[in-house]
Amino acid sequence: MRIDILTIFPEMFESPFGHSIVKRAQNKGIVEIFIHNIRDYSTTKNKNVDDYAFGGGAGMVMMIEPIALCIEKLKSERAYNEIIYMSPDGELLNQAMANHISTFENIIILCGHYKGIDERIREAYITKEISIGDYVLSGGELAAAVLCDSIIRIIPGVLNDETSALSDSFQNNLLSPPVYTRPANYKEMKVPEILLSGNDKEIQKWKMQKALERTALRRPNLMSEEQ
Repeated sequence: MRIDILTIFPEMFESPFGHSIVKRAQNKGIVEIFIHNIRDYSTTKNKNVDDYAFGGGAGMVMMIEPIALCIEKLKSERAYNEIIYMSPDGELLNQAMANHISTFENIIILCGHYKGIDERIREAYITKEISIGDYVLSGGELAAAVLCDSIIRIIPGVLNDETSALSDSFQNNLLSPPVYTRPANYKEMKVPEILLSGNDKEIQKWKMQKALERTALRRPNLMSEEQ
């Protein structure tokens, strides 16, 4: 999978993409991530990427030309499954969406900033808008990093144990059951006996029951969505 990210703050991706599972995926050659500085495509003397909004109002707007030039260059080199804009008014990211996007070959992710991007970019180039929650961030970079992590970790071959991702919360519209590790008894706080029994059939029944109970208590909306 190839991911091209368009941003005016490329340095923000150094940490989230330089560690853990995302780094492992790149080292294995399963995922390629390319960060493009939108300022490099500005045709103004001072490499401007924003300007005042027509019609007035507070805040600056990202200009159409640098973004368009960058997208057009990338599209001339390969076909893209989606050109994604991280936006608070986009479709809310969930596990089903992450699963679907993880099957793509090439995607572009555009990170907005300031008061947003010139609407003409959305109309002419963007094929999908995604939000990670009903709140506003200073820019789309953190949201883009969240999206990338959510899709990269479930690509086959990224995790050492591929079944691990299948038991994550939300994969079946249920939260994950409680998990425990050694020691089995810590200051009289004991691990449930069933998990120490070795009876895999009963353990799986226990896990499903606990997942149902936890979901019903904490996120009952997930169970209604499944229906």
